[in-house]
Amino acid sequence: KLNMFSDLKNYIKKNTGLLIRLDDISENMEWKYMDKCEILFDKLNIKPLLGVIPFNKDPELLNYPRNQNFWNRVKSWQRKGWEITMHGYSHLYDHQTKKKDIFNYGGESEFYGVSYENQKKKIDHGLEKFKEKDISVRSFFAPNHTYDLNTLKALKSSGIKIVIDGYGLFPYRKYDLLFVPQLFYREIILPFGIQSTQIHLNYWDDKYFLKFEKFINKYYKKIIELDYILSLKESNFFEKTINLSVEKTLKTLRVIKRIY
Repeated sequence: KLNMFSDLKNYIKKNTGLLIRLDDISENMEWKYMDKCEILFDKLNIKPLLGVIPFNKDPELLNYPRNQNFWNRVKSWQRKGWEITMHGYSHLYDHQTKKKDIFNYGGESEFYGVSYENQKKKIDHGLEKFKEKDISVRSFFAPNHTYDLNTLKALKSSGIKIVIDGYGLFPYRKYDLLFVPQLFYREIILPFGIQSTQIHLNYWDDKYFLKFEKFINKYYKKIIELDYILSLKESNFFEKTINLSVEKTLKTLRVIKRIY
């Protein structure tokens, strides 16, 4: 009984963690809070995952201050072991999903409904930008969580095998890709399971940063890196069953009404 309890405790510990994912990282952004986060992460040796937009044309983001040293900054983050992820292409939405996207998020999309050829061009062009700046990229997540099967096919054919998005309490493999679940719109540590955050620094104020700082200081020992997730074994039957249950529940809710 003691061994069984100890094994269960170790299993829960091994399969519980939070990957810090920062969205909408681009030349134009709220640099005040990015700088504050960098100091915080370095102090606690946290290595976040940054969703970098390779060719930002989002008019809302373009209103923020531009950092002319942006790509050198991204390179410095990668040298520190931070994970650089491709977050879409230009962050412009030009297609409606009508909630028929893979995760039933609904709303507008940069990728859903676009031909395979054009999606592949966007992904390849984005990856070329990172390569030109000597930045290695192995993962992706789309603006507004919206994908179709052509998106996944284009990612695979471009050498991207990891998507930082999806449902479930555990990372899972589907369509020959690894998905790291992203469930909530605010920072939450679950008592069991692995997921990523969705952090938009551009919408913060000082009060929210202090709240985030408090959260990080409290839970920093449960914050994990992408490499840790990649080291885990394939999902077992128990994990797959839970993931399927979470996916069905959230998809059903989102078909009825988009939830936040």
